[in-house]
Amino acid sequence: MGISVCKTGPQDAGLCHILVSLPPGTGPRGMNAAVRAVVRMGIYVGAKVYFIYEGYQGMVDGGSNIVEADWESVSSILQVGGTIIGSARCKDFRSREGRLKAAANLIQLGITNLCVIGGDGSLTGANIFRREWSGLLEELAKDGKIDKEAVQRHGHLNVVGMVGSIDNDFCGTDMTIGTDSALHRIMEVVDAIMTTAQSHQRTFVLEVMGRHCGYLALVSALACGADWVFLPESPPEEGWQEDMCIKLSENRARKKRLNIIIVAEGAIDTQNKPITSEQIKELVVTQLGYDTRVTILGHVQRGGTPSAFDRILASRMGVEAVVALLQATPETPACVVSLSGNQAVRLPLMECVQMTQDVQKAMDEGRFKEAVKLRGSLCPSGLECASRLRLQLNGRELRQTNCNVGVVNVGAPAAGMNAAVRAAVRVGISDGHKMFAVYDGFEGFAKGNIKEIGWADVGGWTGQGGSILGTKRTLPGKYLEDIAAQMRAHRINALLIIGGFEAYLGLLELSAAREKHEEFCVPMVMVPATVSNNVPGSDFSIGADTALNTITDTCDRIKQSASGTKRRVFIIETMGGFCGYLANMGALAAGADAAYIFEEPFDIRDLQSNVEHLTEKMKTTIQRGLVLRNESCSENYTTDFIYQLYSEEGRGVFDCRKNVLGHMQQGGAPSPFDRNFGTKISARAMQWISSKLKESLGKGKRFVSDDSICVLGISKRNLVFQPVAELKKETDFEHRIPKEQWWLKLRPLMKILAKYKASFEVSEAGQLEPVQHRGPEEPAAI
Repeated sequence: MGISVCKTGPQDAGLCHILVSLPPGTGPRGMNAAVRAVVRMGIYVGAKVYFIYEGYQGMVDGGSNIVEADWESVSSILQVGGTIIGSARCKDFRSREGRLKAAANLIQLGITNLCVIGGDGSLTGANIFRREWSGLLEELAKDGKIDKEAVQRHGHLNVVGMVGSIDNDFCGTDMTIGTDSALHRIMEVVDAIMTTAQSHQRTFVLEVMGRHCGYLALVSALACGADWVFLPESPPEEGWQEDMCIKLSENRARKKRLNIIIVAEGAIDTQNKPITSEQIKELVVTQLGYDTRVTILGHVQRGGTPSAFDRILASRMGVEAVVALLQATPETPACVVSLSGNQAVRLPLMECVQMTQDVQKAMDEGRFKEAVKLRGSLCPSGLECASRLRLQLNGRELRQTNCNVGVVNVGAPAAGMNAAVRAAVRVGISDGHKMFAVYDGFEGFAKGNIKEIGWADVGGWTGQGGSILGTKRTLPGKYLEDIAAQMRAHRINALLIIGGFEAYLGLLELSAAREKHEEFCVPMVMVPATVSNNVPGSDFSIGADTALNTITDTCDRIKQSASGTKRRVFIIETMGGFCGYLANMGALAAGADAAYIFEEPFDIRDLQSNVEHLTEKMKTTIQRGLVLRNESCSENYTTDFIYQLYSEEGRGVFDCRKNVLGHMQQGGAPSPFDRNFGTKISARAMQWISSKLKESLGKGKRFVSDDSICVLGISKRNLVFQPVAELKKETDFEHRIPKEQWWLKLRPLMKILAKYKASFEVSEAGQLEPVQHRGPEEPAAI
């Protein structure tokens, strides 16, 4: 698969072309979003754009495989899986003779820049091509196929890579394009299997992709609460067969009606011998006599519609890649555009490739701990978390702390809350605490709706939407006396609050009440969970990704309905309060024409401009429009007003429809991202609580300092605890949003891809960063 972008430089430095190449024989979901972004950003900056069909093979063969693309040729492809321009294995490109042919084809069109989407093999091939470029041109000139002027004009080749792989097996980036979509498909299958397994009391062995990387297996296991997981990088210890059978039988003894075992296709033991799904089934049947089934997911993990995360990731990477090529000089080494936290960064391509190859070498030599460290996405804390959540220690192994920890959900329900509660309860029990569930928010707290919750009580919670504990928006202010009395009665030594902006306000009220009520002088931490993604102190909230996928899926269906009727514009209202995250990111993921948000004030002139833009669009082959509106973006420019304005101004050119998505954005099963995020961040919150309680053990310490009452969230690239008192100055309390929001930097990207003029801010430094190892506490592909 290939794509080329060609731009006339200021000194006729030649045409800047971007080749996008997928790994041979693969086409993970999200590739089309990257293709669309590269093409449209290239055209936006004044480039000519070419498709190169069938990857490197198309580049070698040339001719009809290289076709000029335009703005409309990448329309309506965001929701399409695979790649519209094909992918093929190419032996020819591995030889110098083949690369010589490729160079000749590129020079004919003045291509001097390549953007390669692929794995380490494809990226390594592109770098070899780059190193040989000047020599290839000299050879072509010697053979008389190009003139010396062409050699001078196109004397260097710039290369930028994007990583497309469902395995997430490339070092240097938190997530590769296609991984999140593959997790969506895996979880759909797992959720379906769990219902039938529960009915028949069966054990299921699920084999997922990952020949050399266990990321899909690990995250799937975390997201579904699997009983056991097998990974290539972290083989089970000797005697694992007995340990696993004991674990499965213990779960059955606790009335658990199903067992789920996740196996990466490349799973091995400590002797580097394969562990297969059939081998595991044979073991379970022989040793335990359980009715056991094997399901190999295979290539269904590659197909289907891309997730919202993958569309946004690929769009960001595609735009950043074009900018990187425009900024490149002959001295610039090949780079790869990566994701670190929520930041787009550029890293030296070959350093990342080398580290990826070092992982495999470490595995081959039995240095598995080093392999996990090098991998990055499989940080040690992630493996430890998976182990702690599935293995319940018996009473003799547990060191009881005599501490009681309360868990409460506050605010509106958000998908992923239950996964967060499950993780908190199990990590808390593993740390020796007694865990208490508080039902129905602060109101239930005041009424004494509190009971101890055990390990088995939270089994099967990860895949359930809403809030099993119940949640209300009520703040604790008017119940302080009653809540203090309940904390005293149940001897609550620490509190974990999972919720949205109401939870944040509640935490502030509890902090202020510490002077009057010593019961509140305990460690308190809040984990953000709201579809609105408006909690200060965190760039992401549990539930926002699920809501974003609901919006994206709905927009896909609406766009499909418009493809038949033609000349129709849809106005869609999203939730979020005053926070425009869902509207803006939904517009980027769905390929909308405009998104109205509170953070960017607009007036009647802007509305008129959008109508004119859509009127022009109806003259092209793309005869449909999509406009998203945040529910509180304007007091006067309501959804009805905008609908009526568009209907009147577009009369005779297009007609309008409106759709208010409402509470469907809060419902449904949580996405893999929200399950994984909720599990990891809640487990980290409990570790913080345990460390605080350990400080006070036997000392009767009262917690009154600001750093004992915090919000835990992702800030840029780090997972950080921020005292709630310090976050007050960063909060717009009137509109219930943070004063600064990272995603607003992506707003110009949405506008550019919708054909509006905008100034786009590229990666933080706009230059190469060193490849770094993540520490054990860093979020690493959370």
